[in-house]
Amino acid sequence: MDISRAEQRILHLLAQGGRIDIEKDENRKIVSVACITRDGWRASGLDIELFRKLKRRRSIASSGGRPYRITQRGLELVRSQLDNQ
Repeated sequence: MDISRAEQRILHLLAQGGRIDIEKDENRKIVSVACITRDGWRASGLDIELFRKLKRRRSIASSGGRPYRITQRGLELVRSQLDNQ
């Protein structure tokens, strides 16, 4: 299955040790998402629509209230390249 360049970029950052932090409102609806690299920098290019797409494909998951990380399925989808930009 092919994935878009934006999905590829985010999955590559997650495969290197990044995470996705989400912020919810009082109704538990997602307000904002942020992709944080392993160095602690905020990466651009992730919006709520792309987050839902990755979650629907089961390439990211969260367990125990922790930040979203890449799954085994996500690792299969991402192409291994030195720099996926």
